Amino acid sequence: MRMRSTITILTLVASIIGCNKNEMTSKEKTAAPVAGHADINGISMYYEIYGEGKPLVLLHGAGSTIGTTFGRIIPYLQQHRRLIAVELQAHGRTSDRDKPISFEQDADDVAALLAHLKMPKADFLGFSNGGTSVLQIAIRHPEICDRVVAASALLKRDGTMPQFWEFMKQGTLEQMPGQYKEAFLEVTPDSARLYNMFRKCADRMINFQDVSDEALKSIKCPVLLVNGDHDVATSGHMVAMSHIIPDCSLAILPGAHGEYMGELVAMRSNQELTVLPVLKNFLGI
Repeated sequence: MRMRSTITILTLVASIIGCNKNEMTSKEKTAAPVAGHADINGISMYYEIYGEGKPLVLLHGAGSTIGTTFGRIIPYLQQHRRLIAVELQAHGRTSDRDKPISFEQDADDVAALLAHLKMPKADFLGFSNGGTSVLQIAIRHPEICDRVVAASALLKRDGTMPQFWEFMKQGTLEQMPGQYKEAFLEVTPDSARLYNMFRKCADRMINFQDVSDEALKSIKCPVLLVNGDHDVATSGHMVAMSHIIPDCSLAILPGAHGEYMGELVAMRSNQELTVLPVLKNFLGI
C-alpha cells in the first residue's frame, strides 16, 4: 500500500535555517568538474560530474545552462554527493534534433545518459521545467529513481495564472532574460542556436499539456515538491499535486521563482539559500 501524501509547509524561520548558517549560504569554492559529451538518442548531450558518493542528477530550467540554475548550490551539494549535471536538448552545449523538445523526451534522454555512464540508480533534482522533467523520469523510468525533488514545477495548465499563458504566446527573444542569453552565448557562441532554443522552449509551453493524475499516481519513489510562495506555480497547485503523488512532501519557501536556490535571474546579493536545509533533510545529505 502506497504511503499517503505527507505535506510539510516550511517558512523562513530560524529553526529551519539551522545553527550552521555558513554551511547553508554555500560559499565554498566549486571544484572543477569532469565534463563530457555523450551520443544520446541522436543528440550530443553535455554533462558535468562533480564530487563523489551517491549520484544526484541535476536538471536545469527552461532557457538555462547548468550554471544559471545550479551555480550557487553546486558548491554545497558536491561536498556530499556525486553530481551529474546535464544540459538538455538544444540547451547550452547540447545539440538539437529535428523534433520539438518535450518533458518526456528529456526523461528518456537523461535515463539513456545514466545508462551510458553506468549509473543504475540516482536521486534527481530538477528546477522549473527541469522539475517537470524529473517527474517524467519517475513516471517513465521508475527503476532508476531513488528520490526525486521537483522544484518550481508546473504540472497542470490551471496551476498558474492565465496571464502566464498569454505571455508565452506573445513572448519574444528580446524579452528573454539577458543572463540566460549571455550564459548560452558564452558556451555556444551561435545566435541562430540561441534563437532555436528560445523558440523550442516557447513552443513547448504554448502547447503545454497537463500531466495526468493517473501518471502522477503511478510514481513509486518518494517525491519532494518545492515552491516559492510567489512562484509561477501557485501554492494551491503544489498542495493539490502533493495530494495526488503517493509518497510526497511539500516545502513552500519564501520568494519568487528560483529565489530560494539562488537561480541566476532571481539571485539577490547576500541571499540565503533556504532550499539547502530542505534538500539536506529529504536527501539525507
